[in-house]
Amino acid sequence: MADWATISALATAGGTLVLATATFSSVRSANRAARTAERAFQAGVRPVLFNSNLDDSVQKIWWGDRHRASLRGGQAVVDHVDGVIYLAMSLRNGGAGIAVIWGWRIAPAPVLENPTILDGDPRRTLFVRPEPDTFRPQGRDLYVPSSGVSFWQAAMRTSDDRDREPVLDAIDRGCPLAISLLYGDHEGGQRTVTLFIVNPVPDRSTWLCSVGRHWNLDRDDPR
Repeated sequence: MADWATISALATAGGTLVLATATFSSVRSANRAARTAERAFQAGVRPVLFNSNLDDSVQKIWWGDRHRASLRGGQAVVDHVDGVIYLAMSLRNGGAGIAVIWGWRIAPAPVLENPTILDGDPRRTLFVRPEPDTFRPQGRDLYVPSSGVSFWQAAMRTSDDRDREPVLDAIDRGCPLAISLLYGDHEGGQRTVTLFIVNPVPDRSTWLCSVGRHWNLDRDDPR
């Protein structure tokens, strides 16, 4: 004779197991969908800065003390006037979101006669991601529109600035400068550091800028 109590208990347990499995699969699918939606949102507001093109429009740059300069596409401004070092770069945003520039760093860029010596060489530190707290804050946020052109600017004004003498020496000798920018999206996330190399032409009348490397701070770096 069938034990209906046992059969009922087994049926209930089987139904519960099926329901639990379905719930687990549903939650996992929902989590995947949420992660996909989050990645899609981040991609939609992600900025990526590059040097602008040589044929991009000329921009008129003013500093707080009314010093001014004309900034052409693909170029940088490096002016030493009355003890102040004025700096600017023409930028293009290749990402889908607005870039907000928060900070900057500057140092003489190493001139490598033989690039193969990078491994084990102290000058390799140029290509090591700098920490966010080592950046100088911008006096104001600078915005670069998506797929558009804008600029970065700054100035070194004080005589006791620790980077002043090395930068001045590089300028006087016509050596390249390494300028790193810290920026992110308009939501305050997706922090990125981009290294630019600013090189003078032989007669030092013009400085050209180009991208050296990008680092992601808030997500895995591809390298």
